[in-house]
Amino acid sequence: MRARALIVLWGVVTASAASAQVTTSARTGVFFESYSFGSGLAFDRVSEMTIPVTVTQRFGRRVVVDIATAYASAAVRHSSGNTIDHSGFIDTDVRAVIGVIPGRLIFTLVGTIPTGVTAVPDTTIPLFGATATDLLGFTTAGFGSGGGVSTGFASAFRLGQNWAVGTGASYRYGASYTPVAGGSDLTPGGEIRARLGIEGPFGGGGGKYFRGAFVYTTSGANDLGGGRQSLIGDRALAYAAVSMPLGRSSLALYGWEMRRMSPRNPDTSAVLVPRGNVLAVGARLDRPLSPKVTLSPLLEFRHELTGPGPKMELLGYIVRTGTDIRYRLSERATAVLQAQVAFGTINDEGQSISLVGPRLGALLEWSR
Repeated sequence: MRARALIVLWGVVTASAASAQVTTSARTGVFFESYSFGSGLAFDRVSEMTIPVTVTQRFGRRVVVDIATAYASAAVRHSSGNTIDHSGFIDTDVRAVIGVIPGRLIFTLVGTIPTGVTAVPDTTIPLFGATATDLLGFTTAGFGSGGGVSTGFASAFRLGQNWAVGTGASYRYGASYTPVAGGSDLTPGGEIRARLGIEGPFGGGGGKYFRGAFVYTTSGANDLGGGRQSLIGDRALAYAAVSMPLGRSSLALYGWEMRRMSPRNPDTSAVLVPRGNVLAVGARLDRPLSPKVTLSPLLEFRHELTGPGPKMELLGYIVRTGTDIRYRLSERATAVLQAQVAFGTINDEGQSISLVGPRLGALLEWSR
């Protein structure tokens, strides 16, 4: 479960209303992020560049279709100086959102086309493991799979005069593929996800607004071939955000926590994904500098716990700060420049290892 994507799940409450204002939109850009580590790990640098492409098209009042993919290039450098790298497209998602009852009930269908990499050499496994951790939060966490299909629904209704509640559920089927060249096929277990979101103004007006969401996910066993299985426990994610005016600016405070439980009724021969807990809290200030330019400094703290034992151990923590600059090029186009830096520590076998690295990005949004 990628927390970076899940923090917008409360949008199920107002998705229909927001999309009704746009017929076609497109988004692309380039993001570069890199982390350098102190001595003690098997590698001393992990870097990734991502070029995302998303196109959204609305057909009438009831149907919205979007296509999302990306080109990614990642590399991990061993302490010995050797480098493992990979470049190529990731899987492509094609999503259709159908308003069965506009503003009340929507049906979603997502097809994942396996345009990414599969059957990678076993020597590249450290690279994919390093980019997948939620602690570092890379833009591209996974590079390929066998594809799959997800289907689900979402509904929304009013709670009182000003609040709204949204609910949703989905099921994902993943196709078999060979993750490591020369190895066995992997057949992902089915995944069920349930969502609940709520939002509305509070505090007697004054522009204060609350958004919150809760997501619960359960997955079946992954078939590794040869009678072997891997198991992952249920996951629960909670998200909350409060926005409020602050003079000419707008301040947003947010936090989310993802908890991964131990697998239920584990087979002694199965490969078990250990328990985990990722927590993030942050603040973002949107300050208009002119009618076309908005400066958005941010500060975020994130830490991750993991471990198979009764008490999880700290994997590490990160403090990230920086700013976005949003510039309105025209009525249809907006450019966003991002410059951030992160620093913190990774714990490995009782040793605390420092890390530091930048995240730089440029994003172009267009709509009509």
